[in-house]
Amino acid sequence: MKILTAEQIRRWDAFTISHEPVSSIQLMERASEALAGWISENCKNHKKIALFCGNGNNGGDGFAVARMLYMKGFDVDIFVKYTKGKFSDDASVNVKRLRDLSGISVREFKEADQYNFDAKTVVIDALFGTGLSRPLEGIFKELVEVLNEENCIKISIDLPSGLPADHMPENDAAIFKADYTLSFQSWKKSFLHPETGKYTGKVIILDIGLHSGYLQTETTEDFVINEKLVDGIFKPRQDFSHKGTYGKVTIAGGSFGKMGAAVLATQSALKTGAGLTFTLAPRCGYEILQISCPEAMFTEGGGEFIENFETENETVYGIGPGLGTHEETQKGLLNFLKRYTKPLILDADALNIISKDCKNLKLIPDLSVITPHPKEFERLFGSTENSFERLKLAREKAAELNIYIVLKDHHTQIVSPDGNVFYNITGNAGLAKGGSGDILTGILTSLIAHGYSQEDACILGVWLHGRAADLAAGKYSKESMLPTDVINTFGSVFEELNRRNGVKL
Repeated sequence: MKILTAEQIRRWDAFTISHEPVSSIQLMERASEALAGWISENCKNHKKIALFCGNGNNGGDGFAVARMLYMKGFDVDIFVKYTKGKFSDDASVNVKRLRDLSGISVREFKEADQYNFDAKTVVIDALFGTGLSRPLEGIFKELVEVLNEENCIKISIDLPSGLPADHMPENDAAIFKADYTLSFQSWKKSFLHPETGKYTGKVIILDIGLHSGYLQTETTEDFVINEKLVDGIFKPRQDFSHKGTYGKVTIAGGSFGKMGAAVLATQSALKTGAGLTFTLAPRCGYEILQISCPEAMFTEGGGEFIENFETENETVYGIGPGLGTHEETQKGLLNFLKRYTKPLILDADALNIISKDCKNLKLIPDLSVITPHPKEFERLFGSTENSFERLKLAREKAAELNIYIVLKDHHTQIVSPDGNVFYNITGNAGLAKGGSGDILTGILTSLIAHGYSQEDACILGVWLHGRAADLAAGKYSKESMLPTDVINTFGSVFEELNRRNGVKL
């Protein structure tokens, strides 16, 4: 799914109006019906609606939603800046339509101080949406600060007021903090970054039937990974195949006291279907690996840590989980990278070793995949002020080094050498545990061994990792789920993928 800027979405509205054809007020009615439908279905136990409307088209959506919710049996109160204020043309039409309904009261913002926001109240923000290009000021800023203090369900229409759609807000900007954001047709970048996404709550994208012709020709470098994209990548396992069909994996990792990381990566590679799986590890991990991963083969690389990295061209390497940064390990890894030229996956301590000297970055083979979390990224490439700047730097480095960067975050970003970014929206806070990244290393290594391109392996692998975590959280809770629970849920995700692709199970 393409991520579009606020300006691109405005052009999409205009394109729809001119090509369908449909009038702007009809399009507003269509959007409002979708909004009212979602709210009425999901807020059945909250019959009291306090709707705060601006003077523009976001407010126009609010006025129309107020009318529709009232007709569905909700008690609705509307708040505006001035009851006799001037509104946009389409908003004015919906203000006039409200006059035929005697049961909806219209108040001024200043009356919000005395309003009874009880536990059954739903506050709806229809102040600005994407129609604001500067920080909130004056009465709007004061209103948002008051509403943010209220302990009730809060919903934003299109975009929380005060939040930019495409970039970081100014420091100390007043921004409406929603529990739900009901947006139209396309994700926005600010929904997907930690500094800005914290204001949106759960994001719901409503399809309001904007003209598909516009989306086919409009270009972007930002995408959301959705089921349609994943289903187009996934290759069901063929009946007439053998272990050689699905490639050979070598997980290089583990050191004394850190063998668990190598175990998790190995189990993950096995569970995602690698044909042959080897684990290159120190001798101290032999029994641990043979007992916990009997399907994998053991290759000794040292005593208590790996010193010798074998070079084999007929395998895909995933290097880093639990590796440690011992001097001999550093020397062995850097020597290996100097002579190895095929794409591989580098994570964890492999990245920490490389980060000790910026010259080491040039040793990463073309089209390899690195999977840093934010601190590892900072050690590799330097610090940035925020996640928007970090992503910009990641784009530059992916192009410069001709590699794929999987930048792990709440919404992990896959950055390709050609500048495209794919945001993942599966996964949850239950993955914020040691070992989760080791699992991802095993997944990516396995999928590339299957024959997926690096880009497709990253998209499918990151999505699969997050989807399995969502299923594990549903069963065990975010607090109690373990990385091994995520691995054990891979089978359910593959069942979903096969079912959607018409494969008989």
